[in-house]
Amino acid sequence: MSGLVKLTIQSELPPEGEAKEFTCGDKVICVANVNGEITAMDNVCLHRGGPLGQGVIEGNKVVCPWHGWQFDPKTGEATHNPKARLVVYDLEIKDGEVMIRL
Repeated sequence: MSGLVKLTIQSELPPEGEAKEFTCGDKVICVANVNGEITAMDNVCLHRGGPLGQGVIEGNKVVCPWHGWQFDPKTGEATHNPKARLVVYDLEIKDGEVMIRL
């Protein structure tokens, strides 16, 4: 597929119930593992710029470690304001490599 770049390798993905930061070019990406589903979105919280990849998973949301804003990792939507949305990226895992479409 065109437009895909390597983000990481599959063994580096976060375990279930955790999020992790990955640098890709000039972007930092939050990769979350919610109930075994791997998703990727911008790492910067819309509230005060907190690092979402350093946050926690509560239920099916990624929670910012700074002030507790919650985001749906599938849609990027903030729980308290559906108009506040992070960019969500497509991932493809093939032969142990995790590719992202930026």
